[in-house]
Amino acid sequence: MTAKNNNVVAATRRTIVKGLALASVAAPFVWSDRARAQAYPARPVRLILPFAAGGVADVTSRLTAEKLGEKLGQRFVVENQPGAGGINAARSVISAAPDGYTLGLVTNGTAISVPLFKSLPFDPTKDFDLVSTLGYFDLVFAVNGESRFKTLADVVEAARAAPGKLNVGTINIGGTQNLGAELFKSAAGVDFQVVPYRGSPEIIVGLLRNDIDLMVDFYAAMRAALQDGKLRALAVSGSHRSPALPNVPTVQEAGVKDYEVTSWNGIAGPQGLPRDVVEVLNRSLRDILAIPEVVKQYADVGIEAKASTPEELGTRLRQDIEKWTKVIERANIPKQ
Repeated sequence: MTAKNNNVVAATRRTIVKGLALASVAAPFVWSDRARAQAYPARPVRLILPFAAGGVADVTSRLTAEKLGEKLGQRFVVENQPGAGGINAARSVISAAPDGYTLGLVTNGTAISVPLFKSLPFDPTKDFDLVSTLGYFDLVFAVNGESRFKTLADVVEAARAAPGKLNVGTINIGGTQNLGAELFKSAAGVDFQVVPYRGSPEIIVGLLRNDIDLMVDFYAAMRAALQDGKLRALAVSGSHRSPALPNVPTVQEAGVKDYEVTSWNGIAGPQGLPRDVVEVLNRSLRDILAIPEVVKQYADVGIEAKASTPEELGTRLRQDIEKWTKVIERANIPKQ
């Protein structure tokens, strides 16, 4: 063998040895990622809600947690940590280790909190790693079952004929329902009194007593009264008709252009959540939210079960922050 051939062989051997060395270094990292993804979850997972037990978010979250547990082989334990602006729950999530074992519910209320609070102690666009939406749901515009208003157009006409005379009931100032009513005022170009109540049952009583002319709330809060005929739905706030009220037009169909309010719930973890864990959760949620039983149970309380990519949820969150910032400023709602 010539000296030249010896040099070629030696160079080839060095290349092979170097390649094997690099592979041996990289392999543990590749295996670690794969092992973690296959192992997750290896113990129970906390799902923290910024709401009290018993509400729509709580019921649907527990259903989802149960299905996640069945699918992934570990318990997903729902913890209720209510508080103004979702601050208590958010702190618990963002202060946890970013390992996928502490998750939280983010909502359109999370977006509203950003412009509503003077100094919110977290930034949902930076402090959370988003996973997926769970579902979307609308506001319902409803009147007393015996009301003279048969359509939403009737309400708009009456409000224009007598500015400031109609009373519209919503839950507390700064809530989605309240801001949805404020947005309706500007979109329809009308003026009416928005009357805040402490809770949905009180709003319904006020409507049945004719203390107010219209109420704006979520379907689940008024479902029984709608089914009994005590209330009549005039419109829903989303971009398309609600599966719970397929015969009720949207506000846009009722003649108010550029009006759309869609509430949503989603799952997030602390910033730094491993990508493979996000993928496991996202894939699992996509499967769960397509199960007919789950779709029906969500629809029964007025929610359209629907997963998303993390990026889609991020876009929705940022758009809603911008949207509600304008509504709050226009309505001169004081910061909390």
